[in-house]
Amino acid sequence: MYPDARVIYNDFDGYRQRLESIPTTNKLLENIRQITADLPKDKMIKEPHRQKIIDVIARQKGFVDYITLSSSLLFAMQYVKSLEDLKTKTFYNTVRLGSYNADGYLDGLEVINADYRYVFESYRSGRTVYLIDPPYLSTECSAYSNYWKLTDYLNVLDTLKTGNYFYFTSNKSSIIELCEWVASKTGGVNPFAGARVKKVNTSVNYSSSYTDIMLFKNHSIG
Repeated sequence: MYPDARVIYNDFDGYRQRLESIPTTNKLLENIRQITADLPKDKMIKEPHRQKIIDVIARQKGFVDYITLSSSLLFAMQYVKSLEDLKTKTFYNTVRLGSYNADGYLDGLEVINADYRYVFESYRSGRTVYLIDPPYLSTECSAYSNYWKLTDYLNVLDTLKTGNYFYFTSNKSSIIELCEWVASKTGGVNPFAGARVKKVNTSVNYSSSYTDIMLFKNHSIG
């Protein structure tokens, strides 16, 4: 809708490297599919197939996207970032059937790598819209390269006071309830006050689900 908009993407966790390694990831998955071809779908991968998969990955030189491989080998929402961590996990046959393709995914974006506070101050203007998607409070964050404390979650909320924003969270996070409590019990300001809310229910597996939440506000119209 806004083809002339300037879009700055803060690639703090080095997602570009994962995109650039897609050919390698596709080749690894192709080899893994050959090992698991006759195994039942969504069931545990036992020996000797498990060790064969580890051997295939271990032979790969250079960068390996373990986070993406995790989604094809581990139970839902479990991630590892190294071969050593992968070896400690139980494998499941959830191997992706097709190849990944991200051609053009970052076309038109200005990609930077910086602390979000620097990004917020550097591009602040009345016309700026911030897309804020921090690790969700009280949820699994092992896929991120940095550890977030409660103060980090709260400091992010400083960017909501004056900027126009879309803020993403989930019902597994208690950040919305925390801000409401602060406003009602201490007289503090709830940074989400006046924001509109959209929700989408998402299923992880047969026994687990959650609600994705998007809050958004345009300060110019209140």
